[in-house]
Amino acid sequence: MPLSGFVLIAALFLDRVFGDPHTPYHPVAAIGRFIGWWGRPSGYRPALQRAAGIIFWMVTVSLFTLPCIIVEYYAPWWLYLLAGPFLLKSTFAWRSLEEHALSVEEALTEGSDKGRSAVSMMVSRNTTLLSDEEVRSAAYESVAENLVDSIIAPLFWFAILGLPGAALYRAANTMDAMLGYRDERERLGWFSARADDLLSYIPARITGCLLVIWFTLRRRGREAVMILRRDAKKRPGFNGGIPMAAIAGGCGIRFEKPGGYRIGDPKQSLRQGGRCVIAAVRGVTVMAAVILVILWIMISGS
Repeated sequence: MPLSGFVLIAALFLDRVFGDPHTPYHPVAAIGRFIGWWGRPSGYRPALQRAAGIIFWMVTVSLFTLPCIIVEYYAPWWLYLLAGPFLLKSTFAWRSLEEHALSVEEALTEGSDKGRSAVSMMVSRNTTLLSDEEVRSAAYESVAENLVDSIIAPLFWFAILGLPGAALYRAANTMDAMLGYRDERERLGWFSARADDLLSYIPARITGCLLVIWFTLRRRGREAVMILRRDAKKRPGFNGGIPMAAIAGGCGIRFEKPGGYRIGDPKQSLRQGGRCVIAAVRGVTVMAAVILVILWIMISGS
């Protein structure tokens, strides 16, 4: 097995054991502070905001990928094995997705207001008037969508470009998450949003295929495909609706954003179906890792 396979397995192990440490020294936290520094529309004249967004996008990506470039291409093999898992782990979040969803479920046991407060940490929508089912929908929608953004896409770009690829994607996705909105940040974040759409395009479709395989193994493949075809485009954007629709169909649940969209048919409530969402994310993550390791073994042996 090539070294990349060991790094991937070790990074996934680190994630399951430690999750995402809540520290200002986490690389993504540091890059978030840097984006917060330059990502203020008031700091630029409107005519210069698009150009500033492109320039600082490139600067941010360069800063975040530089340590990975050094380890990937210039470090000895033993340092790559030691540092690589930690660098790769910093680009994805698997355990924390589950923890956020479970924290919403736990908060709802203490009351609807607690649940709304907890889910507001996960989504940007107004949560003050959401019902309990809508609170769960927001939480599990975030889990489903982030199967692409926070797991499969970083691993895909790691497979294509090594550690720098995973770092590039994480920086690009973080910029989109902070700036890619149709408000006063639209001009400054326009390039960030388009770049994230492009970098997530193939991983989102790979994720859809893996989800169909997962649910087929659980005898729910036909339902997953049906809702994927029917509802994937209901959510704005090129990519986010794919994992949401496949999971909604496979789990027999409905994701609903009030005034926005409805994805899936509610065969069961999200209180019942939440475990299915978590299981699908776990299953597809493991499936993707196994496929990558097998491919690396085949390539190294040819």
